[in-house]
Amino acid sequence: MSEDMKQAALDYHEFPRPGKISVELTTSAESARDLALAYSPGVAEPVRAIAENPDNAYRYTAKGNLVAVITNGTAILGLGDLGPLASKPVMEGKSLLFKRFAGIDSVDIEVDSESPQALIDTIARIADTFGGINLEDIKAPECFEVERALIERCNIPVFHDDQHGTAIVTAAGMINALEIAGKTLEDAQIVCLGAGAAAHACMKLLVNMGAKVENIFMIDRTGVIHSGRENLTPEKAAFASETDKRTLDDAIDGADVFVGLSGPNLLSAEQLAKMAPTPVVFACANPDPEIKPELAHSVRDDVIMATGRSDYPNQVNNVLGFPFIFRGALDVRASAINEEMKAAAVRALADLAKEPVPQDVLDAYELGSLEFGPQYIIPKPTDSRLLGVVSQAVAQAAIDSGVARLPLPAHYPLTTVAALLNR
Repeated sequence: MSEDMKQAALDYHEFPRPGKISVELTTSAESARDLALAYSPGVAEPVRAIAENPDNAYRYTAKGNLVAVITNGTAILGLGDLGPLASKPVMEGKSLLFKRFAGIDSVDIEVDSESPQALIDTIARIADTFGGINLEDIKAPECFEVERALIERCNIPVFHDDQHGTAIVTAAGMINALEIAGKTLEDAQIVCLGAGAAAHACMKLLVNMGAKVENIFMIDRTGVIHSGRENLTPEKAAFASETDKRTLDDAIDGADVFVGLSGPNLLSAEQLAKMAPTPVVFACANPDPEIKPELAHSVRDDVIMATGRSDYPNQVNNVLGFPFIFRGALDVRASAINEEMKAAAVRALADLAKEPVPQDVLDAYELGSLEFGPQYIIPKPTDSRLLGVVSQAVAQAAIDSGVARLPLPAHYPLTTVAALLNR
């Protein structure tokens, strides 16, 4: 970033008040009677009601619209392990997005944990406070262990967004890009550069949506993950190929799809040139992608390209997913966010990109027109239809798969966050 932009970022976080979130009152607290109802002696009545039936916490407290955004600060954005306190601006930012896009209240919690088990135990002990838990910026492979254990121990949705949020948006864009290219997920030869949390989740979800695991070549710092390698983590072993390919250069030859979840400038022009006709390239490293779109388009005029950046078309942006996924899960009081709910979110996002784009979205991006095609395979984050479309798809999938404890709410489909907050 430029020096001006760096200073603007610091000023944004400091003024007019430090931070990006605050607590607000949702009921009157003006009179003596208000205070008597809010605290002693009136508060004793909901306490007794909850003690008698724990589900009453959803009636008498904010639990049902409250998500914890939790990290140990071991994998902060692209900055690495800088510790839990340094991660606080990112977690506050996540809370801001929950509120802005889905009307969900959230609290950021930064845990100074000496081990994955300590992190698991800490979160499990406070989980009853919340309606859902969003894990964030926890390094691999510990993130897999943490999420697995918490899903087993908690009866509320636990969702590691670095894994599944990225995977859901990637899968939606991938399905659409392949359709435009005249190809299918079932037949596509896929190269994934990177083998961390996001890469594993992306490939797992693509397989769940129809891709064949034998058509996927995952590459880590050592090279292609193949069946002859030893000491693989369980997550890597799931994608160990029976192949003699050993390098990215080997794997990319004739590939239909490249998914980059690694680092800058790791896909060369020469490698892109070796890909199959109408290649699909998701270069998602931030802030610098594995190959710059300008270079990619200069090499291949048939490439369909996505990145993690907002200044290029087809941004793989998690905000397209997690606010609305949690909204749908909370509103039917789901006990988990399962594979069916993730797949429903993928299909909802993919289908929305094929609908006519509203004028307010065009205005926000200063565009005269925008329609489904190589430059538009994923909805834009400012599209207000995301709230209704994705939330309803996720809620219905929770009901259909048996993890919902409430029926579809009468106020669905949702329209605007303002209407939701004023309900």
